[in-house]
Amino acid sequence: MPTNFTVVPVEDTPISNADYDGEIMKEEDKEEPHTAAGPYLGDETPRETSSLISTDHDDSIYGKNMALYEDEMDSTPMVSSLLNKLANYTNITQGVIEHEKAESEDGIQRVTINGPQMGTFIGVFLPCMQNILGVILFLRLTWIVGSAGIMEALAIVFMCCSCTMLTAISMSAIATNGVVPAGGSYYMISRALGPEFGGAVGLCFYLGTTFAGSMYILGTMEIFLTYIMPNAAVFKAETGEPNGMQNNMRIYGTCCLAIMALVVFVGVKYVNKLALVFLSCVMLSIMAIYAGVIQSAIKPPDSQVCLLGNRTLQNSKFDKCLKTEVINNVTTPTKLWALFCEGDLGNATCNEYFTQNNLTVIQAVPGLLSRVISDNMWAHYGHDKTIVEKEGKSSEQTSDNTSDISYYVLNDITTFFTLLVGIYFPSVTGIMAGSNRSGDLRDPQRSIPTGTIMAIATTSFIYISCVVLFGACIDGVVLRDKYGESVKGTLVVATLAWPSSWVIVIGSFFSCCGAGLQSLTGAPRILQAIARDGIMPFLQVFGHSRSNGEPTWALLLTAAICEIGILIGSLDNVAPILSMFFLMCYLFVNLACARPRFKFYHWSLSFLGMSLSLSLMFVSSWYYALVVILISGCIYKYIEYRGAEKEWGDGIRGLSLNAAQYALIKLEEAPPHTKNWRPQLLVLLKLDSDLGVKHPRLLSFNSQLKAGKGLTIVCSVLEGTYMAREAEAKLSEKNIKAAMAMEKTKGFCHVVVSSNQRDGFSHLIQSAGLGGMKHNAVLMAWPANWKQAESSLSWKNFIETVRETTAVHQALLVAKNIDTFPTNQDRLAEGTIDVWWIVHDGGLLMLLPFLLRQHKVWRRCKMRIFTVAQMDDNSIQMKKDLQMFLYHLRLDAKVEVVEMNAGDISAFTYEKTLVMEQRSQMLKQMQLSKTEREREIQSISDESRNSIRRKPCREKPTQSNKSQVPTIILDEEAQLIHDRNTKSHATLNDKATPTSDRVHMTWTKEKLISERNRLREANMTVRDIFNIKPDQTNVRRMHTAVKLNEVVVNKSQGAQLVLLNMPGPPKNKGGDENYMEFLEVLTEGLDRVLLVRGSGREVITIYS
Repeated sequence: MPTNFTVVPVEDTPISNADYDGEIMKEEDKEEPHTAAGPYLGDETPRETSSLISTDHDDSIYGKNMALYEDEMDSTPMVSSLLNKLANYTNITQGVIEHEKAESEDGIQRVTINGPQMGTFIGVFLPCMQNILGVILFLRLTWIVGSAGIMEALAIVFMCCSCTMLTAISMSAIATNGVVPAGGSYYMISRALGPEFGGAVGLCFYLGTTFAGSMYILGTMEIFLTYIMPNAAVFKAETGEPNGMQNNMRIYGTCCLAIMALVVFVGVKYVNKLALVFLSCVMLSIMAIYAGVIQSAIKPPDSQVCLLGNRTLQNSKFDKCLKTEVINNVTTPTKLWALFCEGDLGNATCNEYFTQNNLTVIQAVPGLLSRVISDNMWAHYGHDKTIVEKEGKSSEQTSDNTSDISYYVLNDITTFFTLLVGIYFPSVTGIMAGSNRSGDLRDPQRSIPTGTIMAIATTSFIYISCVVLFGACIDGVVLRDKYGESVKGTLVVATLAWPSSWVIVIGSFFSCCGAGLQSLTGAPRILQAIARDGIMPFLQVFGHSRSNGEPTWALLLTAAICEIGILIGSLDNVAPILSMFFLMCYLFVNLACARPRFKFYHWSLSFLGMSLSLSLMFVSSWYYALVVILISGCIYKYIEYRGAEKEWGDGIRGLSLNAAQYALIKLEEAPPHTKNWRPQLLVLLKLDSDLGVKHPRLLSFNSQLKAGKGLTIVCSVLEGTYMAREAEAKLSEKNIKAAMAMEKTKGFCHVVVSSNQRDGFSHLIQSAGLGGMKHNAVLMAWPANWKQAESSLSWKNFIETVRETTAVHQALLVAKNIDTFPTNQDRLAEGTIDVWWIVHDGGLLMLLPFLLRQHKVWRRCKMRIFTVAQMDDNSIQMKKDLQMFLYHLRLDAKVEVVEMNAGDISAFTYEKTLVMEQRSQMLKQMQLSKTEREREIQSISDESRNSIRRKPCREKPTQSNKSQVPTIILDEEAQLIHDRNTKSHATLNDKATPTSDRVHMTWTKEKLISERNRLREANMTVRDIFNIKPDQTNVRRMHTAVKLNEVVVNKSQGAQLVLLNMPGPPKNKGGDENYMEFLEVLTEGLDRVLLVRGSGREVITIYS
């Protein structure tokens, strides 16, 4: 928008003047175009690019009445513009995620494709109907009813349909939360549960949809090769060669897959056109079933089953259910007799069971009015390779039960309830068919709930009614005949059809074809949506599409995976796999509901659907369920470790916030027990001139100490104001996070802008953390080269930090020579970690080496503990007690007691103390500014002038004014010091004697004494500096530092790390610089030193 304005009085130049308007337009034309979104900078959290909020605006939208807000219109558009964008929002068929980016990352403008926009009936209802009324209804439902019985079959159907209905309600609630771009169920799950769960479940759902295509193609080929053209088989399934049929299905299934993939490649609109044809055939088939049921009540179909005893025979190899027949008054054996007997009729050798039992013919479809429903009410499970027998019919049992078994109808697998659940469940998994193609819908929020629930309600009624009608019309032995071998190789459900069985056969064939096409249409779009989200880098190639939006590469991968399922060659083996993948998806769809607009939703429905999905997973196949959960877990961890970071406002983040809030409140209720105490570190970092981390080894040491556990807050301070250094603060935070990632430091980063570093670090020490998650220890680096620094701020800030951590009862860890510490890639082959335990301040010295040795860098180092004994201590008993103490602490360490003799103070110590104090005084002299020196010169000239004023005060006071003398002296000296410190002494020379012009002083006695000492030090000459005598307290402290350093260097000079008690700073701040010198002497000659100052509370215990 234009940023230059011409201010013209209204009276002189009307707004309606054409020339004026032209001038304004010319100035606007000169303006450079303003970019709506600049490049991503800094370490900000990436946001989803929104097509709803656009910064492309002009005066026609905003007018000239909103100039007050024009500076912020780039980030906060007008409400009218926002509503306009919302009303005109549409999504396109490519399935572009994150609100459909119109421009690629390389800047190449993409052409917007207006794909086919479909409504509820064509886009959702029909695809769901095709997938639900697929292969299982026509090929396996009669067999499930015959094996499980009507009651258990109804239980199976009810459980599965309830699961899908509850899931559909949850999915409808998610779909009404907001706009659903392409990607369907994957988009809904990922945006509700986050990229990790969304990617894991989305990929599993993609695999399930792909294998569903395999199942539908296998079902198509089973119908084709078994019921339509049995002679087309390339491999003949001879006796003893059961793989012949599977090989035929593999060959023909591969060809069918190629044809279907080509149809899908041509375009989704052709799939929709074919879908109408396929669904018409399906509906005609279902209508034929219901018509056949009505016809069976009037006139049952003439379809017969031949029984030998109570065993069901395959009647494809004989035409008459007779042993012999009379032709021209001659008894002639039939084809059935020839199957069981050898030789002529008179001296034939026949099967014993064939001889002892008679043949019986029964109706395959007794009809609706028959009482066959009572026989089919309960389960009739069978074992593999056992003969299908009619219950309640007597037969003569013989010992010859193994010969000629191939002439009977056999159970090809062992049947039981949970197996049937796994085989049946894929028949209800088509509920996602509409949501998978949400990018092609005109209004996904309306179409997905309406179309899906209508489809489930319709198909549930069909399934339940079919279960009852099949059990009421068809004989039990025919129901248990999976391939219709007892009815001359006819599809069992087709025996019930009216007017012809071919209606069912053709209808089921096209039903399977249509469901396969729908799976091959939806699966590539799911994969494309996952790939375009970028959460799994190796899938990015599958996010590309053709100019019409078809995901070509995703379709090729889908076809390849689908071929794997076809090579399995068995519908019954593929179906349980699908059940696991889909149930896993449904489980997370129920988990993902939040803030629904769908009025029929309640959280208890989602919980019930989730529980039912999980139960069905383990009921169907517990080992398949564990495998799918393991696969989902691996994908989850991969996305978490390697995937791109996404912030989608998912529900898992909300749950994490709630859990974190609850945990923080619980932690704050009571302080941690000694057994639970671990160092929660606040790492104070220094930044270089380029705002990079000055000592990255400090982060390495933190990683080795913490191993990613507990709390770590890495912080730094910039001097200045936040408004002036906002960009530098963000850049610093980005650099620190990059260093943390490089050093594998898990924690939080915070950069504070303060007026000075001392205040910034003070604020961090006091306020870092939240609730119970607060630091209890501070880790910082020793201020190297503090002697050579021009300013004394570095070591003064360091000492103030030591004092402040002590005041707030926090531990302090100071790493000296931090740049020599090992990196995370180093492996210390041998060496020791030496602990010099001089004073006990909580046992932190014992805990730190134990934690360090858990890391692979320090794992091979041995631990040694040294303690110091005085002359009156029993060193032998001390060693025994310390060894016992370490034994109770379960610490493996070598113990040594070092005796320090109370010798005289050496001349070296005396001289070192003297040099330290002389250096301190010289530095104070050198630090005097030019202004202070001018004040000192002026003070000498004023001495005589002020002496007259001081003389009356020196006289012996009388009794009356004796109590006022100290006050007069303090006031006079304070006034003198103030006069010396004024900026200009000219006013002092001209000042009159009346007291009314004098400055009223409010100094305390302590401040006056400190100022007097400062002036005395300032007036000290070089000769006085070299004539001073060292303070005896400093001499004793230097003696301790020198003697202790000699012992430590003697014992631990070759150690990999030395841990040492850090003495506290002096209470008098005048000796701060000497304190730094003491620490230098104490650690002199050691490579790696960690000075430890405990918090005063116990952090280790020997009690369990």
